[in-house]
Amino acid sequence: MRKFIASLDIGSYLIKLVVGEIVKNKVNILACVETPARGIKKGYVINPESAKEAIEEVFKKGEDILGIPIKKVIATVPSTYTECFLSGGTIPITSEDKVIKNSDIVKAMQKCVYNKVVDNRELVTVLPTSFKVNDEIVSNPLNMIAETMMMKAIVVTVPKKNIEGINNVLKSLGVDLVDVTISPLADFYEHKTKDLNDKIGAVINIGEETTTVSIFNRGILTNTEVIDIGGSAITNDLAYVYKISLSDAKFVKENLALAHTRLAQPNESIALTDKYGEAVKINQYDASEVVMGRLTEIINLAKKQINLLTKKEISYIILTGGVTESIDIDILAEELLGNIGIIGKALEIGARDNKYSTAVGIIKYYNSRLKLRNIDFSVFSLEEQEELGGKGKRISVVDNSLLGKIFGYFFDS
Repeated sequence: MRKFIASLDIGSYLIKLVVGEIVKNKVNILACVETPARGIKKGYVINPESAKEAIEEVFKKGEDILGIPIKKVIATVPSTYTECFLSGGTIPITSEDKVIKNSDIVKAMQKCVYNKVVDNRELVTVLPTSFKVNDEIVSNPLNMIAETMMMKAIVVTVPKKNIEGINNVLKSLGVDLVDVTISPLADFYEHKTKDLNDKIGAVINIGEETTTVSIFNRGILTNTEVIDIGGSAITNDLAYVYKISLSDAKFVKENLALAHTRLAQPNESIALTDKYGEAVKINQYDASEVVMGRLTEIINLAKKQINLLTKKEISYIILTGGVTESIDIDILAEELLGNIGIIGKALEIGARDNKYSTAVGIIKYYNSRLKLRNIDFSVFSLEEQEELGGKGKRISVVDNSLLGKIFGYFFDS
């Protein structure tokens, strides 16, 4: 079976839907669409009807490209109040040959969370950190022979309210929420390298209304926190300084200003009309000074948060999110973060913009979960795969989503 995965990244400014096929462990983008977010604030559904309209719109855009409906999706949920805790569990190896299989790893993951997730929280993922087999600590126990196996893992949970809103909206649209994740995991999987898997570092995602700061220890999420400031603060600053509309301020931010003043040109400018009807001329240097000032504040706040989240030495800091597409942000990152600062780059053809980094990362993250269990999965049936790209008969969308099924790929038989 070909492996197709659909991801939904629900932001305060944009809702992004990406459909990719996993080929030789790489993501081929088949559809990458977006629509303005409505009824969403900081990832939470605050107006179900407006959110439903926006999400239905982005699904229609994706389905028009593919030619078939998208019935299943993996979605991000807010990272606010995420908890990561260390757990462990020991299981007997019950097969006749005593060879450890993927199914044994899944049983150990079950053991790690059994009776350890409280009623008002929902499991996001279980991240194995080490295994003990025959009194030896190993990173991968597959195919080893043993009577028992012990696993240590990081368990990641979020409040149920982080999931319920989007689950209800998708259910009303006849879309099955197969699984959920949080943006830090997706961002790391989009930008990680083999080198980073052996280090301790941080990921900073500067979103529209919030900035998420996360700590990774050898590729495992250990802590995360959300700061209530993001790219919209830059837009607001420009609007306030020049007394222009938010839409004009956004245009200045995206088309004139740079993230650092070093290469900004005072003689490059645009003319606009302010909210009083008077002409205003904005030059690149002055606008860049405003942008640089707010970006510096955001990054410095994130640095302080890193120090609160871990006392260990950090080897890298990845900056991602749509704001990191700002020209010359690499200059600012080097100035504030030194040589450990890295601007993440979304490199997949069809999604080469950091505003899609989380959506593409969801696909890579979920594929890693499937590999861990050694199962095949596709959001499209074999029949739908045959229709993919065609314009033939439409297949009706069936509503069969239940909140209890969200994590079925861990726990079903």
